[in-house]
Amino acid sequence: MACRIADPSVFLSTGHHQRTRSQKIATLSAPCMTGSWHLTWNRLLVKGENHKKWVVPMRRTRTVQAVAAPVAPSSADSSEYRKQLAESYGLRQIGEQLPDNITLKDVIDTLPKTVFEIDDVKAWKSVLLSVTSYAFGLFMISKAPWYLLPFAWAWTGTAVTGFFVIGHDCAHKSFSRNKLVEDIVGTLAFLPLIYPYEPWRFKHDRHHAKTNMLKEDTAWHPVWKAEFDSSPILRKAIIFGYGPFRPWMSIGHWFLWHFDLKRFRSNEIQRVKISLACVFGFMVIGWPLIIYKAGIMGWIKFWLMPWLGYHFWMSTFTMVHHTAPHIPFKSSDEWNAAQAQLNGTVHCDYPSWIEILCHDINVHIPHHVSSRIPHYNLRMAHKSLQENWGKYMNEAKWNWRLMKTIMTLCHVYDKEENYVAFDQLAPEESQPIAFLKRVMPDYA
Repeated sequence: MACRIADPSVFLSTGHHQRTRSQKIATLSAPCMTGSWHLTWNRLLVKGENHKKWVVPMRRTRTVQAVAAPVAPSSADSSEYRKQLAESYGLRQIGEQLPDNITLKDVIDTLPKTVFEIDDVKAWKSVLLSVTSYAFGLFMISKAPWYLLPFAWAWTGTAVTGFFVIGHDCAHKSFSRNKLVEDIVGTLAFLPLIYPYEPWRFKHDRHHAKTNMLKEDTAWHPVWKAEFDSSPILRKAIIFGYGPFRPWMSIGHWFLWHFDLKRFRSNEIQRVKISLACVFGFMVIGWPLIIYKAGIMGWIKFWLMPWLGYHFWMSTFTMVHHTAPHIPFKSSDEWNAAQAQLNGTVHCDYPSWIEILCHDINVHIPHHVSSRIPHYNLRMAHKSLQENWGKYMNEAKWNWRLMKTIMTLCHVYDKEENYVAFDQLAPEESQPIAFLKRVMPDYA
């Protein structure tokens, strides 16, 4: 439904995340949502002959009550509202809600069969691209003067992210028809990242099976209110982690989720131990060799800084893929697989050099529709989804407003509004969020 305001002098906005831009997105027709309605009074009284439609005659102080009359929304109203909301969030498009009767199989069945085909030549070309681009990055680091090192680190960190995408395809059984080859390549691809392949694979499979499910999703999810209120020290850590440190929050996820044997099922433990042994072996042998050849500063230059660059992309890609004020996390009894994978995933375009080095991992909606699609077929699959399901898809081109929206608004879980920002719950402790609002650009 939509609500039409009887008094046109009153603007409406809903939810904490729209208050900051109520002038921009408010219209006289807005979708009805549960929760509190907030009135914006800044144009209630305007003097002058040219603004008569805004004049409210008042002889004495009195209470003004807005009356919302339910009306049947037109498709144009709904489309225009989503367009304005998308602009305010930094998105190119916010998709319509997928009907409840559409299943994930319905969506998959519309994809051409060719998108599932594994091409060994294309797969190994991707390996060659990642190895050569990473080697070139290390060469740049070795030759660059100090003032060019940040550029060399940015390139090398992006190139080594390509290693992750190759291991990612191996984990999804979309790299090779030979599963032993996939296990070997996946393990080797993850070693420079100090990522244990099998623990990551087990957790990531559950992320795909339970995408945006409130408790079960093993990727990121909103902060729990009880957790936020549990202690002042933890609250401070959460505010910094989901605020200014969010582009590197995958480091915490890497450490907490992949090295604790208690997090895995008994039938997974043996493979987890093998992966952990490989990672620790790389650290015991590889790190001392780097330090022996180049010293501690060499270890920082050649390994640590590119590794931090990788985690910047890992964190940024992850939060953009599944985090936006309008994308809900749902409990298991309300969760719908097709809505979570098609409606709850965001396609985001990045500069071409990033897309090439990272093997199109940000063409992410088809990957969530079916993780068996190899990375080199994702664009073909995305085009098919646009043709058949385009009006339901969320799309963006990377921009500062998108990042600012996620980092300053998408914090604590709320069933009605999806998210409540930290500074709405604890304004006196949310200086990091206030800082981000001041310094982050707001252009899309």
